[in-house]
Amino acid sequence: MTYYPVILVDSSILVAYYSSRDAYHQSVRRFFEQCTSELVTSICCVTEVMYLLNFNWRTQNEFISDLAIELYHCIHLLPQDFIRIAELNEQYADLPGDFADLSLIAISERLNIAAIVTLDSDFDIYRRYRKQPFKRVVLPS
Repeated sequence: MTYYPVILVDSSILVAYYSSRDAYHQSVRRFFEQCTSELVTSICCVTEVMYLLNFNWRTQNEFISDLAIELYHCIHLLPQDFIRIAELNEQYADLPGDFADLSLIAISERLNIAAIVTLDSDFDIYRRYRKQPFKRVVLPS
């Protein structure tokens, strides 16, 4: 696995990690066991994960506890991020852009984070600063 000091974490990875029924659960678990990078997500992704984990309050609370001990750094959006998200929403209207995904693009640009771990193929299409692709972190097999 290539080392990146900071990696954005998409909702899809978090859901796969906390849901043992997910097809990617084992490879995502191995990723987290091996990863020494700082992991960053957005409050939008946290909201999405909580919704998708609604099958079990204990699982939701495990996720919340990991946020509390800063296993993941939850970045809040700033006013300029919302302006950028609106631009991205128009740019990717044909996908359509998911708010949580677009929040990660805005954060990646503001904090200059190129690496992302995700199961979402839209990140193969999304571009940072309108032209730079994300550096997708490959999950261990």
